[in-house]
Amino acid sequence: MGTRIVAGALVAAILGMFPAAASPVRTDLGDGATGRIAFLSRTPSGPSELMAGQGPETAIAGELRLPARAGPGRVPLMIVSHGSGGILAGREDAWAERLRGLGVATLVVDSFGPRGIRATAEDQGRLSTAASVADAFAALRIAATHPAIDAARIGVMGFSKGGQVALYTLLEPYRRGSGVGDLRFALHVALYASCSLPYRSERTTGAPVLLLLGGADDYTPAAHCARYAEWFRARGSDVRVEIFPGAHHGFDVPGPLRTLPRVQSARDCGLDIDLEPVPTGRRWADGAVVPNAAIGEYLRSCMRRGASFGGDPAALAGAVAAVRGAVLRVLRP
Repeated sequence: MGTRIVAGALVAAILGMFPAAASPVRTDLGDGATGRIAFLSRTPSGPSELMAGQGPETAIAGELRLPARAGPGRVPLMIVSHGSGGILAGREDAWAERLRGLGVATLVVDSFGPRGIRATAEDQGRLSTAASVADAFAALRIAATHPAIDAARIGVMGFSKGGQVALYTLLEPYRRGSGVGDLRFALHVALYASCSLPYRSERTTGAPVLLLLGGADDYTPAAHCARYAEWFRARGSDVRVEIFPGAHHGFDVPGPLRTLPRVQSARDCGLDIDLEPVPTGRRWADGAVVPNAAIGEYLRSCMRRGASFGGDPAALAGAVAAVRGAVLRVLRP
């Protein structure tokens, strides 16, 4: 199917959220376009709307690049989801460049800029994680229409909040509600994700998972993700976990270790949230059930302020090697 540009009053309203020079909103990439791509997603307020395919239709954007030496045939792609600080200098684009060096196309998704948001680190209520998950699936849907991309070899990679996206896109209720048909991610790579409030479902896609964690992370504790990894492993995923001793949150970002006094952390939380039939929590501490209506109150009671953030060259080198191994094993076997 050729390129189609969304027309009419809806697009006029959507384009109003972009600068005057913004790209037109697209529904497919059949013409092989690269560069900045604007496309439609949704902004669900939370899990229930995401599973139901609800939430206001929203135009977001991403930067699509193909590897310089792709070789014959279609190439794999990695969709990159940023954290609650947005796209950071030396992180998302640096990882995209490394991936393209491995022969993998990249689509770095910007969930914040098109929505007029700079960051959510100090107020996660500014944009639900469900919206970022919806964006990843919207990116999967449009990327699969590109003639140079192999739709069966599209992975997702994310950092912190984006790491949650990389994990939550394994959950079948989210995938089904996102309107992607039979499409699914082939590989999920999560760096220092928050796993203190893990969402669970009866079924997952069973795709391979790579978790890269900092042993000294006081923002999103590694132990919580190791626990979530076991849950995914029990549901058929090949889950590989690497914990880098002494590394903190953001170990792959250039810069010294520093304290971020205002960021919100769920490190003192511990609540499994089962999505079906409606989101219901169960506290780790005592097994008590927390109904959907009371989850917000629980979160307010356990959220904390302040955490450490900073680069660690040794951890970065280990992460680069681990991602290379996963890419060559799964996306470029």
